[in-house]
Amino acid sequence: MKKVYVIGSLRSQHVRTLADKIRQLGFEVFDDWHAAGEKADDHWMEYERERGRTYQEALEGHAAQHTFNYDLQHLEDSDIGILVAPAGKSAHLELGYMLGLGRTGYIYMPEEPERWDVMVLFADKVCFSWEELVEELQKDL
Repeated sequence: MKKVYVIGSLRSQHVRTLADKIRQLGFEVFDDWHAAGEKADDHWMEYERERGRTYQEALEGHAAQHTFNYDLQHLEDSDIGILVAPAGKSAHLELGYMLGLGRTGYIYMPEEPERWDVMVLFADKVCFSWEELVEELQKDL
């Protein structure tokens, strides 16, 4: 069974819905990172600042290292990455990493973005509807 890593924003409501739909297609899906909640990064930053640590120091801390390695392990174990747009820098880095590993990578845009970007063409396919994404995923079953 192929494993799909659903990549996106902690603030996105589309991540969990999309992950559930992909599971129903017969894929193993990793979206557990989304359990941290929409303010996880904000809380981490606040915690580290209260400790008097800079961003650079915080990146070397246990919390950052643990979170990074947790995500990295699942990125490396996955066959397919799907970035749910809109998403931030981390999500785009994760998809880029997967593409760099030679894995299949899709971008799912449930709405047309305000700003267009040609670099999404790095992805194997940009899908603007659930039906279009399903069509692509069925090729990977």
